[in-house]
Amino acid sequence: MLYYLSLGSNFGDREQLLRQALTSIEQQIGTLLRCSSLYYSEPWGFKSEHEFCNLCCAVETDKSPLKVLHLTQAIERSLGRTRKSDGQYADRTMDIDLIRVFDQDTEIKHQSEELVLPHPLWEQRDFVRIPLSEICSL
Repeated sequence: MLYYLSLGSNFGDREQLLRQALTSIEQQIGTLLRCSSLYYSEPWGFKSEHEFCNLCCAVETDKSPLKVLHLTQAIERSLGRTRKSDGQYADRTMDIDLIRVFDQDTEIKHQSEELVLPHPLWEQRDFVRIPLSEICSL
């Protein structure tokens, strides 16, 4: 399956944290196929003096969406993330979101309490939409 992930950091050494996250994704999840340029943006959904550094990547793996979600959450924690957003956004060392998932040419749709695919807000967020358009045809 082909996963499109969005990564962002606005606390700490953002670029280094993104590099570490990409290394962990390749070691724990699957083959990193493409990676966008870095994209800098203001926080979305909250106010902070810390600008985000974002990117999107394409990863190939045979792991299920829920397994990939759990692995990305573990990577976030290993990079200093202390809690997942529950509608209240805050500064964070690492945020990794599953944006879109494809099996062959068919987009996977998933809806559970834990995970919604495709990500319901990706088209509203320039920090996802722009880097994602760099690595795939939308």
